[in-house]
Amino acid sequence: MDFPAEAQRIVDELVELRRALHRNPELGNDLPETQGHVLTALEGLPLELTTGRALTSVVAVLRGAHPGPTVLLRGDMDGLPVEEDTGLEYASTNSRMHACGHDLHTAGLVGAAKLLSPHREELSGNVVFMFQPGEEGPGGAQPMIDEGVLDIAGARVDAAFAVHVMPGTPGTFTSRSGTMMAGANVLRVVFHGAGGHGSMPQEALDPVPPLVEFCQALQVMVTRRFSVFDPVVVSVTNLAAGDAINVIPPAASMGATVRTLSPETTRDFPVYASQLAESIAAAHGCTVEIEWLNQYPPTINHADQSAYLLRTLTEVFGADRVIEVDDPLMGSEDFSYILEEIPGAFYMLQATPQGIDPESAANNHSPLVQFDDSVLGDQAASLAALAFNYNDALGENSTSSAQLRMGK
Repeated sequence: MDFPAEAQRIVDELVELRRALHRNPELGNDLPETQGHVLTALEGLPLELTTGRALTSVVAVLRGAHPGPTVLLRGDMDGLPVEEDTGLEYASTNSRMHACGHDLHTAGLVGAAKLLSPHREELSGNVVFMFQPGEEGPGGAQPMIDEGVLDIAGARVDAAFAVHVMPGTPGTFTSRSGTMMAGANVLRVVFHGAGGHGSMPQEALDPVPPLVEFCQALQVMVTRRFSVFDPVVVSVTNLAAGDAINVIPPAASMGATVRTLSPETTRDFPVYASQLAESIAAAHGCTVEIEWLNQYPPTINHADQSAYLLRTLTEVFGADRVIEVDDPLMGSEDFSYILEEIPGAFYMLQATPQGIDPESAANNHSPLVQFDDSVLGDQAASLAALAFNYNDALGENSTSSAQLRMGK
């Protein structure tokens, strides 16, 4: 199938959909207008449609005419609480922004459904199109798993793929085997002392010094407890104590985002951080509360599916447009929950518009970031090709569906 050529026939309608979504982003797991746009765009296609119960998701199933594997394709739909500052004629009008490109992800997944549907008689197996809210928070993948997205076609999904746009030379695909994106975790620590007058600290129990000491020692802990080859990134992004200048507060707190690249560092970090906080608190005569939250685990691509993804993208788009990158990205993704259950791979599509230097372009989540919606055709084509050709990949590699599910 020449999906890139077929995609050019629908790219205008995908751009129109993307820009409609861009004008009115919605947040979290409640995206009624976005859901409505998706359902309208899928009308008339030979799909089995299901909407979520706990969230405004959409799942569409395309059943091929021949037996084969079930492949899941995911597109996330939510925006961010960011005030857009791009000056685009289709810029957001509601003080929120599609600053991470989820409007393209949604339109691109609609495009994949439109490309695959006319080839249903040639398709072996099923394709599940997963339109997901809440990727930016509070998380939509796990609720959709809980509602049965991985079994909705009647049998367990065999493989899963998702694409994400990012700044860079438009039309360039990147991916890697193993850890593709970091896990996102939250650390919150509160030191408790005894408040008092700022002029008489000896009669109080000041929680601010242990807080400051802990924040500094935390960075040293990272370099001494964790290997540079399995790095951890800690950014303290929130500090709070008293409001009055002349008052020693009874408590002082910090919050940090912690990015990890493996299950092992995700497991060990809160243990070491707790030991550090408790020892510092004891040295100052204070007590301490520690909260650790695993938001999203690391996004880890499976070896077989990563090799298949890179091979397929190279065959469809050419070797000059596909890069196997050396290092993971320190951002995070809740597609990680899918990849904990199902073998698959996550990949990036660069999409900086012409006229903007990719090297200095604003990054995802910036109020200035822009994405070139001319990549939508190739984005949709890449997803369609990965799903359509997966049955052939099973035969070529002489690997059973069950083995692929185990990542062997």
